[in-house]
Amino acid sequence: MLNYTSPIKQNKNYDNLIIKEIAPIMKLNLRGKKREFLSTVGKTLNMILPTEANTSSSSEKLTAMWLSPDEWMIFSNNITEKDNNNYEVEDILHNNIYKKNFGSITNVTDQFVMINLNGTKIFDLFSFGSPFNFNKFKEKKGSTTQTILNHIDVIIHHKGTNNVNLFVRRSFSEHLWSWINDCALRL
Repeated sequence: MLNYTSPIKQNKNYDNLIIKEIAPIMKLNLRGKKREFLSTVGKTLNMILPTEANTSSSSEKLTAMWLSPDEWMIFSNNITEKDNNNYEVEDILHNNIYKKNFGSITNVTDQFVMINLNGTKIFDLFSFGSPFNFNKFKEKKGSTTQTILNHIDVIIHHKGTNNVNLFVRRSFSEHLWSWINDCALRL
């Protein structure tokens, strides 16, 4: 397990925008193509993986985001223990998927920082640094996209009205956090 450290030390509140890191949250990358992969993951997680591009699905404990035709990110809907990077769901998936050669499971908890943005100015902020057109995206709860934000690869998950989770690689998180805060001051 990596030591969980984050350059993001505090929540930020602006006019119609709240920005905070949600940590620590379990994040797993799943890859697989076989029918057995999809059915086993569905039974194990008690949820169906989204198969439509740029969508997500949720259960009480987990959310699954479609990343490509054979790739998903699963993350916990609840904060986990900071001192432990071993997750029961990861072990179960490892035994049911990887050991049976249906697909792969990679723990990316320490690789990605999850930033939550809440407020009416989220998409105004994104328009400063992303070429992606968010018009249809912001209308559909559960939408996901992989795009560029201030020249940094990000994954964006539309949780609900005026509520977005943004996933960024840890090595770029401090730079993106600074950029988000600079832009938020200008909104």
